[in-house]
Parts: sequence; structure tokens; C-alpha cells
Amino acid sequence: MQFEKIKGLIDAPFTPLTEGGELNLSVIPAYADLLARNGMKGVFINGSSGEGYLLTEEERIALAEAWMAAAPKDFKVIVHVGSTSIPQSCRLAAHAAKIGAYGIGAMATPFPKIASIPQLVSYIAPLAAAAPNLPFYYYHIPAFNGAFLPMTELLKAIEEGGNVPNFAGIKYTFESLYEYNQCRRMYGGKYDMLHGQDETILASLALGGAQGGICGTSNYNAPCLVGIQKAWADGDLNKARELQNFAQDVIDVICRFRGNIVGGKRIMKLIGLDLGPNRAPFVNVTPSEEAEMRRQLEAIGFFSRCCK
Repeated sequence: MQFEKIKGLIDAPFTPLTEGGELNLSVIPAYADLLARNGMKGVFINGSSGEGYLLTEEERIALAEAWMAAAPKDFKVIVHVGSTSIPQSCRLAAHAAKIGAYGIGAMATPFPKIASIPQLVSYIAPLAAAAPNLPFYYYHIPAFNGAFLPMTELLKAIEEGGNVPNFAGIKYTFESLYEYNQCRRMYGGKYDMLHGQDETILASLALGGAQGGICGTSNYNAPCLVGIQKAWADGDLNKARELQNFAQDVIDVICRFRGNIVGGKRIMKLIGLDLGPNRAPFVNVTPSEEAEMRRQLEAIGFFSRCCK
């Protein structure tokens, strides 16, 4: 099967929660509008930024339906369906197809640890088969699940009898731009390699591909990330470099506050869209940390350049 390649950036949204830790679906229309207004082409929901593994199956279904209802025209909704239970993942995939989602995806399950390419294919094949007409994207983020496997070998396995006909590509969130570009070039560029590290967008563009990407810091820094792609397309390398360096400045700040899932989610409150706390075992940003994070963001001029 052949699917269109995604052009532009897809956001990995946070899951809105009340202070009591319940889903807060009421903010999703405003959230979708914010992302679309700032240049995002869609969302990849219930993934790592969305704390997907900490949600119940019913909550994940409710979030998928809420995002589909709120999505502007031509706004792609990709649903992460991975879990530690293949039957549950298959139900989530079938539900995504039923509600008209653009596609589905899954990272490797963190338990049991997947240690080989054949084992990985045996995990993703039934998930993809549960929504056979939707593109399936493998989410390569080994820092989260220990699946440090060669993606070139995954593509070979898929191409040479992996029995995943709707395999569309990989959300590549790993440090090896060499391997990323190897995958991009394989089989005549057949597979959609969605770049997944906001700190190296410009580098991926310079390698000659990366038409599409899935971002985490785009929740609050989309103008910068979209701007990198535009500056590159316009041939303005100096502007692209300045924007990439600013993106790194923002990432440097969130890394001091437990990363994008925790620190980034609190930034949403600072820009006017309170998405609530994180679920345990994440350690939430304290009021004093929030004040310090605001101070550091002000010092780099973030609030004049962030999502509005």
C-alpha cells in the first residue's frame, strides 16, 4: 500500500487534566485552534507527550473522539495505540479507524523489552492489521522503552515479508541522523521518515529529506519550528540557524525542569492554556520551579516568540 507523505509538522499534544487528575476534554477545541493557528498540520495523540501509557483505554478513546471532533479541516489526527496489551492496542486501532482518524502509530512496548527485529514486527503487525486501511507509523523512541534496534533492519523486514502492508513509515526520535537518512533513502525513498527531534530539524533538512515531522515543543514553540522549515525552503540559512538555536535555547530550559512532558506541559499554563498536572509517577513542577522557569524563559525572549 502507498500513502501520501506528510508535509509540515505534526504536534504531539499533552493530555489535558483537571487538578484532580481527570480528563479535561473541554479545552481541546481551544487547544486544536491554537495549534492550527500556529502552523501545525495535525496531532499525534496519546503518545509520550500525552502520557498515553498512564491513561485507561476508555480515556484514550475519549481523547481520540474529542480530537476528531475539534480538528479543523484537513488537520490530521494520528492516534498512538501502543500499550503493553496487544488486544487493547488492537481495539484502540480499530476505534481510530471507526472514527475516521488519519492514521495510527505505536512505539515498542516497554514491557517486556523488545530485543530483536522479528520480535518488534510480531508486536506491530497485529496492531496495524486492526486498522488495515490506515497508515501505520512505528514510533522509534528507544530512550523510553529500551528498544535500541536498527531501523534500517526494521524497514528491510517490512519490505521483505513483514506482513504489514499498511506500514507507512517511522516517527524517528533518536540521535542518529546518519541512520535516519539511511532509512529515508531506502527503497527509493518509499517510507515516510517523520523527524522527531526538535533540536535537529535543520540538520535533517540539510540531509535532503524531512518533509514532515512530529514535534513535542511545538505545543508552545511552533512559530520557531515552522519557521525553520520555511527559512530553509526560502534559502535563508542564517535565519534557519538562528531559529534552530532559539529552539535549542527553549529545550535547554525545559531540560532543567524534567523535560517536555513535565516542564513543557507547565509552559502551556504560562502561555494561557492550562492543561493541568501530570500523572504519577511524573513529578510535577512546583510553584517555585514554575516561577524560575518563567524567569529563564523571559531571559531568552520566549514570550514574544511563542504560540499565541
